[in-house]
Amino acid sequence: MEKIVEQGLLYDFYGELLTEHQRQIYEDAVFQDMSLSELAKEHGISRQGIHDLIKRCDRQLRAYEDKLGLLARFSHIKKMVEEIESKTSQEEIRNLAAKILEEL
Repeated sequence: MEKIVEQGLLYDFYGELLTEHQRQIYEDAVFQDMSLSELAKEHGISRQGIHDLIKRCDRQLRAYEDKLGLLARFSHIKKMVEEIESKTSQEEIRNLAAKILEEL
């Protein structure tokens, strides 16, 4: 999985477990694509401090996934529903599969 996509998915599942400060900087770095210099200036922290914080957040999010496996389960269920949807010709089942995918 591409790193930025993985970071986004892990954040979607586990981001609320980070502190507010971590979330703010991580969101700016990953979703707003701000540079270390921009983040350092905005938050009054050194570039090295920003870099370390982002790496620490990445490790935390990955550790949560390793322990809980929510992203892996989500991906597995999504793949199974897509398979059901592609193999069936009954409109009612296809609609149900589409609805499940939307809710995921």
